[in-house]
Amino acid sequence: MQDILVPIFVCVVLPVAIVAIVFAAAINNDNKRAKVLIKAIESNCGIDADKLAEALQKPKKTAREILNLRLMRSCIFSFLGLALCIIGAVSFYMKANDEAFLIILPLQLGALLLAIGLSYLVVYFVTRKQIKD
Repeated sequence: MQDILVPIFVCVVLPVAIVAIVFAAAINNDNKRAKVLIKAIESNCGIDADKLAEALQKPKKTAREILNLRLMRSCIFSFLGLALCIIGAVSFYMKANDEAFLIILPLQLGALLLAIGLSYLVVYFVTRKQIKD
């Protein structure tokens, strides 16, 4: 019975709990902002509610920050993919292990990460031209 319960909790209950905690935290933050706005409106002590609402909004990233994040992600994914491909190629040429998954798994994961990194790099170069300095 215990052999069945552990995978169920890990695969079902744990992800649901994580999602519930994240959404509860987001809702709690929104409720706190709303309470501050309501108190400011009720007190009516000369505070502009529109400016206060703008100040309490979530900070938005600038176009330059988004572009820099894309470049950073492309570098991370590309280098991880390249490293895994190198590890797979070295294992293949060394033939240290006869088990195929120790050669194929790094190559497949490396190719996947390299593709993700290159796609981020393409998006970086395409959107870089659209941003005004």
